[in-house]
Amino acid sequence: MFHGSMVALVTPMHPDGAVDEESLRALIDWHVEQGTDAIVIVGTTGESATLDPAEHCHVIRLTVQHVAGRIPVIAGTGANSTREAIELTRCAMQAGADACLLVTPYYNKPTQQGLYLHHKAVAEAVPVPQILYNVPGRTACDMLPDTVVRLAEIPNIVGIKEATGNLARAGEILDRCGDKIDLYSGDDATALDCILAGAKGDISVTANVAPAAMHAMCTAALAGDADKARAINAPLEALHRDLFLEANPIPVKWALMEMGKIPTGIRLPMTLLSEPYHESVRAALRMAGVLDEK
Repeated sequence: MFHGSMVALVTPMHPDGAVDEESLRALIDWHVEQGTDAIVIVGTTGESATLDPAEHCHVIRLTVQHVAGRIPVIAGTGANSTREAIELTRCAMQAGADACLLVTPYYNKPTQQGLYLHHKAVAEAVPVPQILYNVPGRTACDMLPDTVVRLAEIPNIVGIKEATGNLARAGEILDRCGDKIDLYSGDDATALDCILAGAKGDISVTANVAPAAMHAMCTAALAGDADKARAINAPLEALHRDLFLEANPIPVKWALMEMGKIPTGIRLPMTLLSEPYHESVRAALRMAGVLDEK
């Protein structure tokens, strides 16, 4: 249903933490111009955990309105409360989002049956296309392939963002349910190989700062041109690594600040990037060709 480079967009904020709507609109326009294939708004990179429900829905509505059908909008609507996830997903559908991305319930550590029933409940309550999101390094909850296979039978569950970086895991999901749902990489460092193996694209942090290159890499990989994709990806490898020197989205927001794209807002408990990492991220931006030498 979706394909290519799908940016896991940051939520720009003023220094006091208020959402910066003007910068958000400018980022959206930039991504459309640069070839980004879809915008994923208020996912975990978008600091969904610290936006209250009213803000969360407002940012989704603003994004859908400003995108105005130019590219798809996928709204992050996951929560560790099934009721809250249903409410956010319903809000996103009413706002006109093309799909919703639902992270596995974090902190609760549900069983595999609990994960199945959680996502089944959301899918049955809200008839919008839904993408599962498995990122156990952040949630302490790992959705296993057997559970993905069960959920793939639900008609409006259309994909999974698999962010373990485990290519064997991705391959198993593709083998067992690739005819029922699409697989998307959620790990920039392994995204190229994941797409070459059959994934439909990458829900990307790196695309925040290098959208044109990520679009070109994904396009080449989807076309099966491995050599071209690897050549495009090579200058991005430092970004794939260094945008995770501290917890996401700390480094990527700092990188966008350094590029002049957003102001210095980030919400506690997240903080600005620690000074010892500044030069590493700057060097990665320069290597990718998105930051001039100073």
